[in-house]
Amino acid sequence: MKRKMLAVLMAAAMITGLSACGGEGDSKKAADVSAKEEQITLKYAGWGAPSEKKATQKVLDKFEEEHPNIKVEYIHIPADYNTKLTTMIAAGQGPDVAMLTGDTALQWATQGKIRNILDMAEGDDSFSLDAVLPQTVYWWDEGKACGINSALEVYALMYNNESLKEAGIEVPVKAEEAWSWEEFVEVLQKLTIDQSGRNAADPDFDPENIKQFGIYLPTAAGANMVSSAAALAGEDFLTEDGKAVNLSGTKTETAIQNFADLINKYHVAPNPAQSKNLPAGAAALQAKKAAMIWDGQWCLMELAENKVDFGVGILPKMFDKPMTVALGEPIVAFESTKYPEEAWELQKAFMDPDNIMDLIKGGLWMPVMKDWYEDDSLVKQWASGNDAHPEGYVEAVLNNGFDNCTPALNYNIKNYPKIMDVLSPALDKVWLGESSAADAIAGVQENMNTEVQGTYPRP
Repeated sequence: MKRKMLAVLMAAAMITGLSACGGEGDSKKAADVSAKEEQITLKYAGWGAPSEKKATQKVLDKFEEEHPNIKVEYIHIPADYNTKLTTMIAAGQGPDVAMLTGDTALQWATQGKIRNILDMAEGDDSFSLDAVLPQTVYWWDEGKACGINSALEVYALMYNNESLKEAGIEVPVKAEEAWSWEEFVEVLQKLTIDQSGRNAADPDFDPENIKQFGIYLPTAAGANMVSSAAALAGEDFLTEDGKAVNLSGTKTETAIQNFADLINKYHVAPNPAQSKNLPAGAAALQAKKAAMIWDGQWCLMELAENKVDFGVGILPKMFDKPMTVALGEPIVAFESTKYPEEAWELQKAFMDPDNIMDLIKGGLWMPVMKDWYEDDSLVKQWASGNDAHPEGYVEAVLNNGFDNCTPALNYNIKNYPKIMDVLSPALDKVWLGESSAADAIAGVQENMNTEVQGTYPRP
């Protein structure tokens, strides 16, 4: 506002001075010059598939309509995002606002490259952080948040209706009716069918020739499955003092082993080698190569667009209650921007569900504002009555994400990617059945601890 007020005062002074010298024509010319000086260009960078790119452009187009003095240059970087963005910044050609991976945003914030949204929002009566889902905010220090997700994402259970009907199985959607882990395993055994039509509970079942797996776990090879395990266990990934990894002998270790047992003990989920020969995620469900998938709710868009007859269910209880993981990447503003006020306005545009409703109703994203989960009239606008959100979605996915959700580990663990660089190769052997979770974790515990740098504080 100070910059805009200064521009107005300068224009007024210029018009007054020129009027005394040259009359109306010169005054109009001065006003035109002032108007041109107020026109600015913001650069926005992001990645994403064609559907996300299209939706992002709609947000930017609407933003320009509402802010006629601002033009937004959209820099879409579909691959090697961090590398290309770093190169642009080093050359002095970086964006004003960008989507970043959470760990990168936090790291750059500690280096003084990212603006604190609490400072930007100070005095802005149109915004309250209390109105935002807490699991979508990235904090790097006390009172310092570098960004808010463009969308909430959570893990969910999705299934092929025909496969479940053939097995005579109904999937619960309410948290209080969620399967125990033992019940979940039994269900998956019934849903896993070999080429001879026998299920995995049959003593003659052939695990080498499986026609349909009970469940597909596309995240088994990555950090997100570890986040899921920690969420289900309700435990911290690091010790209380933040100086070491807290995995050996914990519920989180048990949870990791339970996921591995689905693959290697019960043969109800494909191992990494088998997964390479299967369609991934939603496509596996569509082709009936898997009766269920445990994946991000973003799969709903693909399922809906391909007219798959699918349903959703509440995740099982491994321990005390159903839990899920919050994921998402923050929209940040850089300290280097010359237009911090306008950059903040652009950040807010991405938080407004109305601006990204196509992707929300389409099943790819979820809102970040609390009232879109609490107000029934708002919930009905996106979470029901469309192909991407079948019956039971509100109870099984929306409510679980709102009530029983914990942020993924990269939200608050410093140097988390480096820690996972040590752990992931060891877990690859667990997913392949070549090692137990306990042995794998114990074998790399010391090396993981050398990468531990503590946590970012969360309120």
